[in-house]
Amino acid sequence: MRKTNIKPAIAFIAMLLGAVTTLSALKVDYSVTYVPEERGSEFLKITRESDYVCMPQVSRSSRGAQWMTNRILAVSPDGKNIAYLSLRDGLTNIFIKDAEKQGASRQRTNRTAVVDFTYSPDGKTICFTESKGKTSNSLFITDAESGYVCRQITSGSMDYSPIYSRDKKCIYFCRAEKRSMSIWSYDIGQNYLSSYTNGVNPFPSKKENAIYVARPNVDGNGEIWKVNFDSGVEECILSDKAHSFYSPVISPDGTKILVVGSSCITSGNTKYWNTDIFTCDIDGTHLQQHTYHAADDLSPVWSADGKYIYFISQRGNAEGLANVWRMAYNN
Repeated sequence: MRKTNIKPAIAFIAMLLGAVTTLSALKVDYSVTYVPEERGSEFLKITRESDYVCMPQVSRSSRGAQWMTNRILAVSPDGKNIAYLSLRDGLTNIFIKDAEKQGASRQRTNRTAVVDFTYSPDGKTICFTESKGKTSNSLFITDAESGYVCRQITSGSMDYSPIYSRDKKCIYFCRAEKRSMSIWSYDIGQNYLSSYTNGVNPFPSKKENAIYVARPNVDGNGEIWKVNFDSGVEECILSDKAHSFYSPVISPDGTKILVVGSSCITSGNTKYWNTDIFTCDIDGTHLQQHTYHAADDLSPVWSADGKYIYFISQRGNAEGLANVWRMAYNN
């Protein structure tokens, strides 16, 4: 997360509105589904405007883009369902839609201010963050099928961005304290908390006892780091002066990393920063950009088979309203 996201729950409704992002200098044609650089990517719109999909806030300056990096989109481990965050009647909650048939959505939480969430590896539970005001975010666990009944697992702190470990024994998450952001875990069986390292957006490795996190560097750009718990080694694997990277998501086969990165579009003397989707190999090499639309593409996740990437974008809607989209992963 960037400086503007030190307190991600403050005014979180404003950060998640599925409305047109404030523009300056460059006029964006949101009605276009794809641009020439994206031809052949097989874009498919999953939701409708009546689903009221939340759109993370993006702010821009002459130096770059800053955005809410929390994950608000998820695919069930069996690949059958897409879960997304929806803003309805001034409340944000988790809704689930059939990945193939689409159709009507099913509400899974009945809360006031859900901020982000994740599926458990077996798909039976969902861990989510709820804003409890200006000073606290709490983590909860609920049943993925029935929902509504929730168990609170943290309180009194600014916690967010939860993700289960591969063995479902713990939940990693980020905790904001003053001006620092660090990775913690909650042991589900023993009911205790542990602190690990600094960073945001934790994601566990598929093959090692390690996690991948995002960290801002001295210039304010996000980098992707690997933290190995066995060796204690922490190494930066993805950094680029031209881009800021956040929200790492490991592919189902453990060979690729999916990230959101900032990009600069130039039109004459005008520069316009937005967010696009990138992938790289698990070691940070072979960086590849997949989206180039002037709309913001955010909160990407892999399909269960790794053949597609789901993400949130205003593309394809003249008013710039957000929807969930699916694109083919072209390696």
